[in-house]
Amino acid sequence: MKYLILHAGGLAGHAQDALGGRTPLQAAATPHLDRLARIGELGLVAIPAEGIRHGSGLNGTAILGYDPKKYYQGPGPLEAASLGVSVTEQDVVYRCTMVTVKPEGGKVGADIKKLSAHVVLDDATAGLIETDEARELIEAINEQLGSETMQFYPGMGHRHVMVWMKGKPRAVCVDPQSVKGRLIGDALPTGDGADILRELMEASHVILRDHPVNQERLASGKNPANCIWLWGEGRAIPWPSLTERFHVAGSVVASSDVHRGVGLCAGLEASDSPGVGDGQFKAMAAAVLDEFARKDFVYLYAGLSDEVVHGTDVKATVRGIEDFDRDLVRPILDGLAKKGPYRFLVLCDHGEGNQGQAFSVFGEGPGKDGASSGRRFTESDAQDSKAPVRDASKYVIKLFAKG
Repeated sequence: MKYLILHAGGLAGHAQDALGGRTPLQAAATPHLDRLARIGELGLVAIPAEGIRHGSGLNGTAILGYDPKKYYQGPGPLEAASLGVSVTEQDVVYRCTMVTVKPEGGKVGADIKKLSAHVVLDDATAGLIETDEARELIEAINEQLGSETMQFYPGMGHRHVMVWMKGKPRAVCVDPQSVKGRLIGDALPTGDGADILRELMEASHVILRDHPVNQERLASGKNPANCIWLWGEGRAIPWPSLTERFHVAGSVVASSDVHRGVGLCAGLEASDSPGVGDGQFKAMAAAVLDEFARKDFVYLYAGLSDEVVHGTDVKATVRGIEDFDRDLVRPILDGLAKKGPYRFLVLCDHGEGNQGQAFSVFGEGPGKDGASSGRRFTESDAQDSKAPVRDASKYVIKLFAKG
């Protein structure tokens, strides 16, 4: 028996006027996801996370069978695990996102004296900065702001990490995506240790605003990465091994460092990153099938591209979902069918750090369409399902159950 958890990040959405009142999933042609919805049990999923801050990796933590209230400490430690950054349980890890800030009423590139209530967070991805450019900037940050207690590590694109050795864990920080386009006054770090975090963010602006990389970006009409934004904080606590718990060899294939970190923390081996951009879904499908040649279980996290997720073109979202279904889901199902029986669990949510209703389909394949021949893999079909709402963290017990 082979076991697949497919975490479809960012495919769930809201009704759009431009799509005639439909969600992107409803508007997209997804025959392969729809087939899974017909042969499996489709329904809503509950994430047991009351009283903790939501963030990227929360749903992945739950769907692999870990109680988020105990094991989810924030996306920072998960991203550090993916990047191979060594930390202790006393260290606090922050996501260090490169953003674009500008003065209230001013233009991008205008001088900012101080990060204050009169500063706007213009772009939470720094113009989707390329990894090579971002690496040069984060190295400049670490050279000037790094110390025995603070270290900055490069990641992918605008996403990086900072480790505060034996740091203060009680500062309250905010996801920059929730601040995009508005004044930052009420979104700057607060609480114990916040003064140090604010000083680092402010100092980063002084370092980055005149950096040659940003001068070139401004000259070519791109948003500069002229500030770091610290958030997603948490300590790296050990997780019990999923593979030892269920006696199954498994791998993680992920388009996100945070979700790759989820898999690593769970004791899975990590496949080489399949890269990003055109052809990513085909490459991920090939990586999954390559892992299934050696392992019985794969946790796959695949989401839409940053350009689609952070863009405003809903038709591009529809096309992205159709590419997901055709280039990722179809070859994986075709490949699994040749290997014999398999169990699948597909979790669909609103994407990185976004709160909102998640839904899933669980079943065994290859299978035949059930009585619900018209059912589709959509938010409304999951809502209309008569299946009880499932606790996401209990699904793995059902997935790996014998018989």
